[in-house]
Amino acid sequence: MKEFWTYTGLRIVLFVGTAAVVWGVYALVADTINLLVVALVAAVISSVLSWKLLVEPRNRFAASVEARAARASARFEEMKAREDTD
Repeated sequence: MKEFWTYTGLRIVLFVGTAAVVWGVYALVADTINLLVVALVAAVISSVLSWKLLVEPRNRFAASVEARAARASARFEEMKAREDTD
């Protein structure tokens, strides 16, 4: 669960930082700031950046999900085997 919160927190920080930069650039270029445009552009940019910058946290999160799924599958198979012997 720690990996989930670490990865999610890093994604949020990356989005907020990207949104701040996009907001600043938008404010320099335009007279009025459209928050929807800022949010959409920041989402696209932060998604691309997270694909490159957050490889390790994403891999740790994926490994923890895979391990949890393997444990659940093993428990299921164990329960199924017990049912077969009854």
